Amino acid sequence: MTDPQSSDLLNAVFVTAVDAIVVATKEGQIICANASAERLFGYNGSELAGQSINILMPPQMSDQHDAFLQEHLRTGAGRISGTTRPVEGLRRDGATFPLQISVIQAECNGSTVFFAIMHDLTAKRAIQQVNSRSQRLDAIVRMSDRISHDFNNLLTIIIGNLELATAKINDDATRAMIDDALEAAEHCADLTRRMSQFARHGYLKPEITDISAACMSAKVVLEPSLGAEYVLTCKPTEAILNVNVDPNKLQTAIINLVVNARDAMPTGGEITISNAIVLINDTAQEIDAKRGTYVCVSVTDCGTGMSAGAQLRAFEPFYTTKPLSRGTGLGLSMVHGFARQSQGFVKVRSNQGHGSTVSIYLPLATGTTTAPPRDITTMRGHNQRVLVVESNVLTCDRIEALGYRTLFAETADRALEVLNLGYKIDALLTDLITPNSRDGFDLALLARSNFPDLKIILTTSHDKSAFDNNTLLTAPFDILPKPYGQEDLAACLHAAFAGH
Repeated sequence: MTDPQSSDLLNAVFVTAVDAIVVATKEGQIICANASAERLFGYNGSELAGQSINILMPPQMSDQHDAFLQEHLRTGAGRISGTTRPVEGLRRDGATFPLQISVIQAECNGSTVFFAIMHDLTAKRAIQQVNSRSQRLDAIVRMSDRISHDFNNLLTIIIGNLELATAKINDDATRAMIDDALEAAEHCADLTRRMSQFARHGYLKPEITDISAACMSAKVVLEPSLGAEYVLTCKPTEAILNVNVDPNKLQTAIINLVVNARDAMPTGGEITISNAIVLINDTAQEIDAKRGTYVCVSVTDCGTGMSAGAQLRAFEPFYTTKPLSRGTGLGLSMVHGFARQSQGFVKVRSNQGHGSTVSIYLPLATGTTTAPPRDITTMRGHNQRVLVVESNVLTCDRIEALGYRTLFAETADRALEVLNLGYKIDALLTDLITPNSRDGFDLALLARSNFPDLKIILTTSHDKSAFDNNTLLTAPFDILPKPYGQEDLAACLHAAFAGH
């Protein structure tokens, strides 16, 4: 096409193309580049014209390019024209990035030229990495959930037996050994709770919380214990930024991040807690993050930083770059699970040797309702009868030790038979997982329908997502998560009878 109209059309395509286009001679000298190419590689105006094409390639690639091109022109070996392949590009500032390049060989005014059409793959590569991380974390979530479920069932029996044994032993030496075993069991229970939090199955009590106040509260808690070599700074916003979260879990998450920041600076330094309001429009970096307005809580340190590989694995439970004696590797995984369960997400920004910033993004709340506090003045029963549906009769012993009477049923069907026999039963405590086809939730619904005044408590070591979460969360039943101590059991029973 040699007429002026065709030339103008081709020039318009060249100038306005979204993808980068570079035209070079067979010797590898750039003839021209469009505006997209200049933006992509970080050059201005016509700076690329007359330069070697090699300035757009990493050294390892440019070293081979000239010889490869000349061999192709001389022998035709190595197909170049009409191919599309992924390569690495080199920006003016020295940063490398992924590209997809298509090369076209053509004759122009008797000379051989090459047209390179390049598409930036940075966003696509980021999405692939996020997908890969998400799939890996989902697999770990399922494994963590199964482990915590089994351990919670076992720990409930262990803790229950130890607490009952303590009440029956007068020998100080034996009591001390039981206390040690009970402390170890409680430590195991704490680990499984944190694993459940990572699996997004922790039991949250959300309420409208001012982020700035939460950050200042965490600072007050942490400052005395950090040490003189650390400076903890809190930079809250002047505006009140409310989020609907469990305030205790939020404070625990902030504390975890500050402790991690401290450990990244063994010789001391400054740690900053800050918050801001952020509008999320681009979901490329977080596949399942919803667009909207978020409140961002960030903890920044000037420590050792994290490698790219460490950042990809940062949220995996038990993964840690610390010495074995310095942590369990559950801190960031717990923060990740808490944020996800609170409809938010977590991002890590770090450069090795230049510190890290870990940010929790939580949706901005629009309501102002807070959850009513639980007021427990006494926790002993008054001979009320509790029907227990569990796999282990030990629960009956624990409930009777609190001043209640019990009846025991191993299955939901047997429990329904007992209820229909006409016994005066004041409360039903049932595991959500029962041996037969009817689960504890179905039992609770039937019992509530047939016996409206019956107090009902559901207990479980399994994740709530195994059931219809919306129905479960709005049903008028209290939930007692396993493993639980005697005080937790007493408080839950008392709250049920008190109508809290």
